[in-house]
Amino acid sequence: MNKRHRIFSASFKEEKIRELEEKKTTASELSRMYEVSRSAIYKWKEQYGIHYNKGVRMVVEKESESVKRLELENKVSELERLLGRKQVEIEYLNKVIEEGGKLVGEDLKKKYVPKS
Repeated sequence: MNKRHRIFSASFKEEKIRELEEKKTTASELSRMYEVSRSAIYKWKEQYGIHYNKGVRMVVEKESESVKRLELENKVSELERLLGRKQVEIEYLNKVIEEGGKLVGEDLKKKYVPKS
């Protein structure tokens, strides 16, 4: 079985992709008519299509997904705020233990604080 190697001009490809974008034909029809694979048609569409922007990714999400994402972002912000607050409390308590140890004359951290 011999495979034919054909080369289509850029203007031909542009014209066929324009027809495809205007919904005058489908990729399957073009594939059958010109005996080209559908993947080749889609490659043409990437090269010559008016709606194709290389390097641009469109993210489509339902409204419920965007609401859920916003709620999760708010929750993360709240947890980060609480974590920061707890860290300040820990630092404060460590300072109290250190100053208390100076008053008593012992290292209270070594004597009373469990090692983690």
